[in-house]
Amino acid sequence: ELENQLTAKSKTLDELKQSLALNGSAGQAPEAQSLRIAELCEMKDSIVNQVAQLKASMESILEQWRAYDEIYAEVSLMTTRYLYCIDHCKPSGEETSLEALKKQVKTLQ
Repeated sequence: ELENQLTAKSKTLDELKQSLALNGSAGQAPEAQSLRIAELCEMKDSIVNQVAQLKASMESILEQWRAYDEIYAEVSLMTTRYLYCIDHCKPSGEETSLEALKKQVKTLQ
């Protein structure tokens, strides 16, 4: 969208340049017109650079969000597994031997 707006503004700037060149001076000296055109070109270049920086910045942010989403899904899955294990791996008696617990851990792994 920003690129489309930039393209439209570039076309408008080009049209203004042509209009100034064809119509001659509208109360301004040719030197003043050329200075104004130079200023407009500098402004256009500045906007182009800002758009490029913004685009690079947004791409970086999107990559970080993708990484976050992947990690979040992995942590969520691990949490679900952990909660499942807690609910379903309770000791059968009041006390469980160390060997029985080791066997349960091996089974879960």
